[in-house]
This record gives sequence, C-alpha cells and structure tokens, in this order.
Amino acid sequence: MARTSDRRTTGQTDGTRPSARARTTIGGPLPEVVLAGDALADGDARGGRGGRPTTTVADVLAGSGADAVAVPLLPAVEGDTGAQPGEGAAQVAALYGIDLAEIADRTGQTGAAGETYVLQLPRPVGTAVTLPWTELPPRIVLVGAGTQDATDLRRAGAALARATRGLDRVVTTVGAQARQTASQVAEAARALTEGYLLAAYAQPTAGSVQPKDVGTLVLLGRDGTRVAAAVDAATSSASATWLVRDLASTPSNIKNPAWFADQAKRLATRAGLTTTVRSTRELTAEGFGGILAVGAASASPPRLVTVSYVPEGAANGKHVVIVGKGITFDTGGLSIKPRESMVTQKSDMTGAAVALATVLGAAEAGVRHRVTAVMPLAENHFGASSYRPGDVLRMYGGTTVEIANTDAEGRLVLADALAWADETLDPDVLVDVATLTGAAAVGLGRTHGALYGTDDALVAALESAGASSGELLWHLPLVDEYEESVQSSIADLRQVPSDTRVGARSIAAALLLRHFVGKRAWAHLDIAGPARASADRHEVTEGPTGFGVRLLLRYLSDLR
Repeated sequence: MARTSDRRTTGQTDGTRPSARARTTIGGPLPEVVLAGDALADGDARGGRGGRPTTTVADVLAGSGADAVAVPLLPAVEGDTGAQPGEGAAQVAALYGIDLAEIADRTGQTGAAGETYVLQLPRPVGTAVTLPWTELPPRIVLVGAGTQDATDLRRAGAALARATRGLDRVVTTVGAQARQTASQVAEAARALTEGYLLAAYAQPTAGSVQPKDVGTLVLLGRDGTRVAAAVDAATSSASATWLVRDLASTPSNIKNPAWFADQAKRLATRAGLTTTVRSTRELTAEGFGGILAVGAASASPPRLVTVSYVPEGAANGKHVVIVGKGITFDTGGLSIKPRESMVTQKSDMTGAAVALATVLGAAEAGVRHRVTAVMPLAENHFGASSYRPGDVLRMYGGTTVEIANTDAEGRLVLADALAWADETLDPDVLVDVATLTGAAAVGLGRTHGALYGTDDALVAALESAGASSGELLWHLPLVDEYEESVQSSIADLRQVPSDTRVGARSIAAALLLRHFVGKRAWAHLDIAGPARASADRHEVTEGPTGFGVRLLLRYLSDLR
C-alpha cells in the first residue's frame, strides 16, 4: 500500500546498502513507494488543494536521510534551446545554490523521456567548511520526462530506478505537474510508479554476487486517497509482472509441471483462492489427449491447474477465463529445436504464469468479476514415448487432430484447455495467452503482441487496455480463406498447414484454436515476441518481461 509521510529516515544514511540480499522468494518483495505532501510551494507554506498546507522541497529534504533528489527536465519549447526545468527543479536549484539548467546544458541533456544525469555532490573537508547542501541529499538526479504523458512517465520512472539502484531512499518531483485535475495527478503517479517498480526488477540468481536493490521512492507534492489508490494499483500490477518474470526465469531443472502446480497452489492458498490440480490419472480419465501427448516423453508428468477467484456479488459481474500455455521446457520433441533456439525455452510457460498472476492480481485488486486461470502444464521432451509427426490425437471433447510438427505443441495443450473451459466453466469471456509462434515475433517484433478475436468489443477493450498499460497489441485477422490450411484428410483438423506456401503461421495457429472455443467471446494473445527481451529498455528488463499481465489486469478493472 502507498503510505503518506512527509518525513522519514530509513536504512543507511550514507546512501549505500551494506550488502544486497539474495531474493529467493518467487514474486517479491517490491520497493516501497511513499507519498509526501499535497502541493509544492516556492517558499513557506501557502495553502494547497482544499485549503491544506502546501509542501516545500526543503520541508521534505532537510534532515530526511534521503540519498538523492530527482527533478524533471522537459524538452525545449519552440523558439528556445536546451532542456527546460520541470516541477520542483527551480526550488531544488535554489536550495542547493546550483544552476541546474547550466548543468543540464553542459551535460547534453535534452529532456527526452528516459534520460538521466546523476550529479554527485562533494562533502566538505574539515569542520570549518560548510556547503549549502551539507544537510541535504548528496546527489541530484536530472530525469528527462518528455511530454509527461503516461508512456513518458513510465520511461522516466524506469530510468530513475536504474540511475539510483543501490541507494536507500530517493525523493522526486518527477510527474508532479501544476494545474492538473485529481484524476490526472493520479494517472501520472501511477505511470511513474509502474516504471520505477518494473525497472527495479532483477532476476533471482544462484550466483554469489547479488544485484543491488532499488530503494524507497518518495513522491513529493502528491497525496490523497485517489493518488494513493493509483500508486497501489501500480504496485499491484508491477508485483504481478515480477511474479511472471520470476516464474519464467526459474531454470527448468527446478521448474517442471509439478513444481509450477505447487507454486500456483501455494500462492492461491495464501490469497484465499480455490485451486484444482489434475494429474495424469485425471487427465487420462477425462480425455485430455493433447496435454497427455505433449508430456508423454518427459520424466515429469503433465498437470492441468485451475485457480478461481469469486468476489462477493459475482453474480452481477462477468466470468472471465484466462487460459495460459504452460510448457515448462520445450525441446521441440522429435521435431527437435536447434541448440540456440532451446536456450530460452525455460520461459515457454510464460502464458501460464500470466494467467496465474492475473487471477492473483484480480483478487488483490478486488476486481468485481469472477476470474479463473486455466494452466495446462507439460514438458515437451523426446524419447521412446514421444508423440510423432503423423499421429492423430483425440482432444478433449472428441475433436481429432493430425500431427505434423511436434514443436507446435503449444496449440495442442491450449486446445485441450480451451475446449474444457468452454464445456465446463461457462465463461462470458475466454482469453488465451501464449508464447505460441515465431511468426508473430517476426511480423510484430518485440514491442507488440498479436491479438486475434471473435468479438469486436472484446478486441477493442483489449487494445485499449494494452494502450493504457503500455503493453501494446496489434489486431490481426482470422482469415477465413486460410481455414483450409488447418484441414486434414485423415482427421478433423491438421495441427500445422501442409502447404508451406500458405504462410501466415500465426493466423493458422489462431484458426486452429478457434475450433475449440465454441461460441464464446474469445481472444487469443500470441506474445512470442514481447515475452522476452535481449536487453533492458525503459520499463522492460532483460530476459522474461512479464508481458501480458498488466494489460489483462487493466482490462479487468475497466470491464463493465
């Protein structure tokens, strides 16, 4: 929860942590975000919103034990040159007796979102020397805030987190803007907080050298219930993203279907949610032919896990079911992957992690709709019991599928889970999320997920949620003319197209899945591109990114 506090000293006052702690718990804990003050004033308190006192920068900084103060820079306005000082920058410059505009100009700052410059201030030598900043934070961070819209503030928050990693406490006026409505203030605080917390993430490591932590962030010039709620929402969505990243980063010698099922049950129980786990015996008895075939060659048997959140008054809301692909490691099976392609396959269960984090986040946020996560879990290995190209599988519900490529296993476990959800859960909305096809990554790159759907309103709502959350989707068509590419002469359907000239492999996968969703309002998110990143960029961190959970949580919060 966001806390309101105008002064607080925590941790080390020299600005460094004595040692980084090894983070071994899946999904936690995040840095704290604190609200301080209502409105900024140039000098003494003059009265803020609703007659409440304003807060000066000096009020919070003096004796606070903060390790840095961060102020925004904005791009040059037309007819001027050089970055412009944002809210609070003039007060900080006056307090320190430093020309920050000259510093920004000398160091080439433009005010573009995500730029940072850390000014390290010297300490006096001897007791006879007194510097203006002796009792103030020893660092000033200049942060480019761009246009100060949600995207740029997320980038500014992320840049601030990276620039101050290892510090204990950072005070900032970034995102505080004059003459804003309460709603605008809240949205700005949410975006900045999200960026800061998302970039604060570091993968758990088994190595002896642990990454430095990111410290407490104090949002100066912002308080009130609406801002606190926005910061709480940002913290919840960032926490869900951390959980997805942690699960996807866990090595597959640890993370098999049983381990993932145990993690889901542990986290769901802690949140007061209902969990059901189906093992090989139940899967066989109920006819989950796709999940069983994919997991047949592994020493780690498959599972099907459901986690359900039912809020009070659920009868007045909708039932949203999220199905997530959960391949805990993908060798490709008999259609084996090249070595290079296999290295990242521990994260092929990202869809299941997104589904789990979404239902947990929905419960934490008190979403008024019923939410169920369905996670088909298997390890796609090879061996004497592998399923083969040319096999015909009978899926849940009786539909038969001809196999042509054992490395297209994700659509098989999803087909089983979707058919089961359609038949037994009676969802109002059915969404699946998966790192499904390389074709989606080739076509859309690393910034957009592919979106398919049978319901125009659902597609539009997901696109809007993606734009609001910064997790962007691109709507692609379910081309009816390509339906023949998933038809088989020896079964009801063919797993992959027989004619390689057809192309459109991401569309073909979506067309196959459409056969298993009945008449439901259904959307398919192919996140193969944005689910992993090769380097840090803004709020995205290197490795598994957690893409998908923030947009789904935003969709659920906006759903009426």
